Amino acid sequence: MATRKITIEPVTRVEGHGKVTIHLDEAGRVAQSRLHIVEFRGFERFVQGRPYWEAPVLVQRLCGICPVSHHLAAAKAMDVVVGAGTGQELTPAAEAVRRLMHYGQIFQSHVLHFFHLASPDLIFGYDSPPANRNIIGVAMANRELATQAVMMRKYGQEVILATAGKKIHGTGAVPGGVNKSLSPAERDTLLNGPHPLNAGQMVAWAQGALAFFKDYYQKHRAFIDGFSAFPSNHLSLVRRDGALDLYHGVLRAVDAEGKRILDDVDYQEYHRHIGEEVRSWTYMKFPYLLRLGPETGWYRVGPLARLNTAAFIPTPLAQAEFEAYKKNTNGRPNNMCLHTHWARLIETLHAAEMIRELLQEPAVTGDGLVTQGRRQPEGVGVIEAPRGTLIHHYRVNADDQITMANLIVSTTHNNEPMNRAVNGVAKALMTGAKEITEDMMNAVEVAIRAYDPCLSCATHAYGQMPLELALHDAAGRLLAKNHKGTEKDQLHEPLKKSQSRWQHFWSAAITSPFFMPEF
Repeated sequence: MATRKITIEPVTRVEGHGKVTIHLDEAGRVAQSRLHIVEFRGFERFVQGRPYWEAPVLVQRLCGICPVSHHLAAAKAMDVVVGAGTGQELTPAAEAVRRLMHYGQIFQSHVLHFFHLASPDLIFGYDSPPANRNIIGVAMANRELATQAVMMRKYGQEVILATAGKKIHGTGAVPGGVNKSLSPAERDTLLNGPHPLNAGQMVAWAQGALAFFKDYYQKHRAFIDGFSAFPSNHLSLVRRDGALDLYHGVLRAVDAEGKRILDDVDYQEYHRHIGEEVRSWTYMKFPYLLRLGPETGWYRVGPLARLNTAAFIPTPLAQAEFEAYKKNTNGRPNNMCLHTHWARLIETLHAAEMIRELLQEPAVTGDGLVTQGRRQPEGVGVIEAPRGTLIHHYRVNADDQITMANLIVSTTHNNEPMNRAVNGVAKALMTGAKEITEDMMNAVEVAIRAYDPCLSCATHAYGQMPLELALHDAAGRLLAKNHKGTEKDQLHEPLKKSQSRWQHFWSAAITSPFFMPEF
C-alpha cells in the first residue's frame, strides 16, 4: 500500500491563509501532520527607517481583525522610548481611554470569533453539511442569537470609534498617551444609549452567551472535554496581584499542573525568557521558554491560558463565572482545547463589565493626554490581544528612526499547540479509516479554530527565506534574477534599484490613509 498525503487548503473561518498536510503511512496510520502558514508579511522590515511615532499607526496594517491590539502594543513600546514609563505612568485620562479602547477590541473580537466562526460547528456539529455550517446557517437556526452577535460586535466597534477615531486602523494612541479623550456625549451614548446599544445591555447579552455555551456543554460534555485535550504550559500577562489584566502586567507562566515556571517577570526583559525556533516548512516561528528549551518549553496563550495563569478576575460577574469554570477542573489548569470557547466568553463578560466601569470614570473625559520623560533607545510593549500575548519590541536611533523591530504575536506563541492539536485530531479520526471524509477534515479545522488564529499577523522571516526575486522588462525579457537567503544573496545592480523603488512604494503605501479601505 502506498503512502498518502491529504491537504486541507485553505483552512477556513480563520483570518489569513494556511493549509494542513497529513501524511498516512502504508498501513493507513497518520505519520505526520503539519499546519503550514503559506503567506509572508514583512512588517518587521517595513518599519525599519520609519520615524518611531509612525509605528502605532503603521503596524495596524498587519491585520484588519485585530488592529487595535497592534496599535496599543506599539504605543506601549514607544511610551518607553519617549520616557513615559511602561504603561502605568500615563496620565489618568490616557490610561482610561487606552483601556477602554482595548476592552472594546476584546469584546468585539471575541464576539466575532465565537458567534461567526466557532458557533456553526457547535450548533450544527463538525460533521454537518458545509452549506449549513456558517453564520447564515446560524441566523436561520437561531435568529435572536445571530442578531445579538451582530449588535454586540457593532457596540464594540462603536467603543473603538470613540476612542481611536476610526473603527479600523485608528490613530487614538500616540507615544506617551492618546490624542483625544471622550466627549461627555460620546460617553453618555456608550453608557446609556438607545436600546440595545448601551453598556448594560452588552453585559446582559454576554451573560446570555455564557448561558448558551454552558447549556451546550452540559449536553455535549464528552465531546467538549475529549476533543483535542493535551497537557501544556500556559503564559500570559497578569496584574501584579495575580488578577486578570488584559492591558498591562507582568509575565507569568504555569505548567500543566499549575506550577509556576515563569514568575511574574518584567516584560521589558521578555527576551531573557522567550526564544524562537525556526522550522523549514512554515513561515511562522515556534516560541518557547529558554530555561526549558524548545522540546518542553512551548506553551499556549489566549483565553484558556489566561484563566490558567490568573488568580482571579477583578469584575464581579466574570469572577463568579470564573469560579464555576475553575471548579470544573478542581482548581487545576484546564488543558482541554474546546474549553477555550468557555474561557473566551468569560472574558467577553469581563470586557463588558470593564467597558461599563471605565465609562463611569471621570478620567475618560479628562484633560492631560500625553506625558514624556527622558528619551530611551529601546522599548518593549506587551498587551493581551484577544488571541493571546502580543509582544512589540523596537530600537530607535538618535535620528528618531526605527532600526530594529521584533514582533511575537499571539498566533505565533500558539504555533506548537496548534500543530499538536492538528496531529491529535488527525490521528484520532483518520488512522485506519477506509475513507477520508469532509467532516474529518473539518474536525481538524475545528481544532485550529479554537485558537482563533490570525495567520496574517503571525508570519515573519528569519534566516533563509525561500523568496525568488526577478526583474523583467516591458517585453517580458528576464533582466535579473536571484534567490534571497542563499549563497547568492548579492542582488544584481538593476534588481537592487528595482527593489529599492518597491521598498519606497510600500513604505509610503502602508502609511497612507488610502492603503486599506475602512469597512
